Amino acid sequence: MQGVLLVDKPSGWTSFDVVNYVRRAVARVQGTKPKNTKVGHTGTLDPLATGLLVLLIGKDYTRRAADMSKHDKTYDVTLTLGQTSATGDSEGPLTPVSDVVPTEEAVRAALAKFTGDLLQTPPAFSAKKVGGVRAYQLARAGEQPVLEPRPVTIYANDFVDYNYPIVRFTSRVSSGTYIRSLAEDIGLELGSGAYMSALRRTSVGEYDLAEAVAPDDPELLAKIFQV
Repeated sequence: MQGVLLVDKPSGWTSFDVVNYVRRAVARVQGTKPKNTKVGHTGTLDPLATGLLVLLIGKDYTRRAADMSKHDKTYDVTLTLGQTSATGDSEGPLTPVSDVVPTEEAVRAALAKFTGDLLQTPPAFSAKKVGGVRAYQLARAGEQPVLEPRPVTIYANDFVDYNYPIVRFTSRVSSGTYIRSLAEDIGLELGSGAYMSALRRTSVGEYDLAEAVAPDDPELLAKIFQV
């Protein structure tokens, strides 16, 4: 079997959980052992996040993972204002920042400000390597990893709605953009603090969430047979 499988990742699953689950399913279909079954992905999602995970099945496709990971992406984003998080999302300890309630006009202006070609600093709790060690490993050990800003492109942050402290918008970004960092930057701009409280990826390049199936969906095996 060789090809692409689109999966709607549930919240609480790591991307590896999904890969491992699908690897076992593909192995059953092929009559092979999971350890001999090639399944990869084109870019992870945080455990908190849901949505489109593009899986690659078979050696011919998994060897192309690096190139296929460079696709632009689209996310439905939910921010919570008034606090920051040590991890940039709802999984980390929260710190109150301000009880000032930004206006909708200010929120829209902040979303617009963080578009275009930008330099963005990855979150401390990220898989970026610092001196050969994953930043999140250093952060969990109580260290402060020094991460260099990197160029990203945010094509648009389209406002959806705002009911303090919740802001919802759709963000279209280049590969390598961290939505948790974007959330922190928006919170800093508003003077209220912010963290990413929900995230759903809806597209990766040409691939769309509408074509994906959840791991527990009965259609998953049918999709695998089509690969």
